[in-house]
Amino acid sequence: MTATKPVTIRGPVYVVGDDIDTDQIIPAQYLNLVPTIPEEYKKLGSYALSGLPAEYPPFVPKGGMESPFRLVIAGRNFGCGSSREHAPIALGAAGIEAVVALSYARIFFRNAIATGELYPLECGERLTDVWATGDEAELDLQAELIRHVKSGRAFPLKPLGAARPVVEAGGLFAYARKTGMIAARTP
Repeated sequence: MTATKPVTIRGPVYVVGDDIDTDQIIPAQYLNLVPTIPEEYKKLGSYALSGLPAEYPPFVPKGGMESPFRLVIAGRNFGCGSSREHAPIALGAAGIEAVVALSYARIFFRNAIATGELYPLECGERLTDVWATGDEAELDLQAELIRHVKSGRAFPLKPLGAARPVVEAGGLFAYARKTGMIAARTP
């Protein structure tokens, strides 16, 4: 449900560790929410990352519908567990524009691209050792770099390649319509 995606994303980050699974990203009791219904899409965002252990700070403020964070910095195997499209959708609905992880579970990576909700980016360095929740980051998609704003340190990201235009179009079906692979929707 996103429009044009920015080339540079700047904002505070939310840091999570290794093996964050889809039940932690969006607990199963919220899977009855239908992302194509605008009110339910927003509500889905309000529950994003609500399954994390108590030692994590709140991702969405109590009673809020959106997170103050724009980026998630994660360890390895982000999005493991059951296959659910709701996971990247919930993060996107909460206002997350990109997740930068050491690695992803294949299904989360594919669902993030297919839905077009956020950029699933990888960095070969363990960024969870550099950033703390609330630190500011600047993500430059053209240069394929993420910078820690306070220290100025920059880290190269792995290219998204042919997946980037799919995310930028708003997901697989939007990309297929835009490129003429399938017929455009008629009003």
